[in-house]
Amino acid sequence: MNDLVRRHTALSESDLEWLHLLVSEWQLLSDLSFADLVLWVPTRDGTRYVSVAQMRPNTGPTSYQDDMVGHLVPRGRRPMLDAALDEGRIVREGDPEWREEVPVRVESIPVRREGRVLGVIGRNTNLLTVRTPSRLELSYLQSASDLAQMIAAGAFPFPDQQVDMDASPRVGDGLIRLDAEGMVQYASPNALSAYHRLGLATDFVGVHLGQATAELAPSKGPVDEALVKLASGWAPRETEVEGNDAVIQMRAIPLKPKGTHIGSLVLLRDVTELRRREQELMTKNATIREIHHRVKNNLQTVAALLRLQARRIDSESGRAALEEAVRRVGSIAIVHETLSQNLDEQVEFDEIADRVLTMVAEISPGTVTGRRTGRFGILAAEVATPLSMVLTEVIQNALEHGFGPGDTGTVEVGAVRGGGAGRDGHRLLITVQDDGVGLPEGFDPHRSGNLGLQIVRTLVEGELGGTFDMVPAPERGTRVVLDIPVEDEKA
Repeated sequence: MNDLVRRHTALSESDLEWLHLLVSEWQLLSDLSFADLVLWVPTRDGTRYVSVAQMRPNTGPTSYQDDMVGHLVPRGRRPMLDAALDEGRIVREGDPEWREEVPVRVESIPVRREGRVLGVIGRNTNLLTVRTPSRLELSYLQSASDLAQMIAAGAFPFPDQQVDMDASPRVGDGLIRLDAEGMVQYASPNALSAYHRLGLATDFVGVHLGQATAELAPSKGPVDEALVKLASGWAPRETEVEGNDAVIQMRAIPLKPKGTHIGSLVLLRDVTELRRREQELMTKNATIREIHHRVKNNLQTVAALLRLQARRIDSESGRAALEEAVRRVGSIAIVHETLSQNLDEQVEFDEIADRVLTMVAEISPGTVTGRRTGRFGILAAEVATPLSMVLTEVIQNALEHGFGPGDTGTVEVGAVRGGGAGRDGHRLLITVQDDGVGLPEGFDPHRSGNLGLQIVRTLVEGELGGTFDMVPAPERGTRVVLDIPVEDEKA
């Protein structure tokens, strides 16, 4: 819609925002009218109309099989659009139009903002299935007429209320029509069922909705006056009412078709099962986070015990082996610490890589600087845990074997996520490169008996399903290359 309005019309950005607000709400008008809606805006030179938005009803058949957005119509071809735009009134005159052997009643509703008519809504009702209207349909149509008058007067939508239509109740979920005093004039079957679930045992028509709702909602103190006012429909608000182990989502829409409050629409949706599942999911997530937190604490306890044991060993080789074990356990603990702070089993691995690099660099015999380039991105826990151990082993190996006491140098960890020239987009390429002394003559990383390299090979090839190689760096030192499959990052 933005492109069409800016390309073809002279509307300002604030006018465009008003149209966006209208389009976010007009599913309500479409469903109440059993009609398709098309928003027509006059072009910059005033000679044509451009259709910038379209809505089909959920409550009836469509009258447009094709997408109308982007169509241009010369002024004069549709006189009802001209009359609504020029006179600023709702136009209903005229016989039904026939489209593909389907009779369609056409109406035009001016869209007003701050005294100016910005465009016209074409309301098109498929008459092929028209029958004697029921009380529900009559209530829908009367409410649609009131909303149309409010749109024509610039009183709807409500500028201070942003509504998420995906989460808000819809017409078919349940509808209650109130009079100016907040008394129920009509309640749809779904609305009546929702209030029965809250505990209402009496007839609904003639009941003051605000007072009835406050009595059904549990309260330890006096009657909730805010809830009474909201359920009475005096202000455009949304809330949820809990009672009798049920949860009802409620949205109030005041009706002021001629500037005077004549009543309200209240849309209802029974969200009991939805909230129950959300609560179960929250409980499950909290449990999973607590498990990760406890695993992290236990791993840190194991690392502390190994560290204490290392201090009591006289053998240098034994002490070094225990210190390596401490770092391996610590790298796994970092992953579980990160998972304990997330809502899902995924982690932003860049932070973990930086912490592993810092932790391992502390053992450097010389002055070695560690840095990361590129981005690992978000990884699943089953990838992050072994990968953290692999990074620990590779960086530790580079520091121990590439640098001696007093040496200075750099260890750089690089990551490339996704595709590149000739690369599969579902892979992660990792390089760990140092500028140390390099590999010994004839060294084969795939046959080495080094425990760290054995761990790397096992995790990369066996658990991660990737490849591992260790080669001389282009100028000096050693380069380790890891290529592992990963899932696409979720937005």
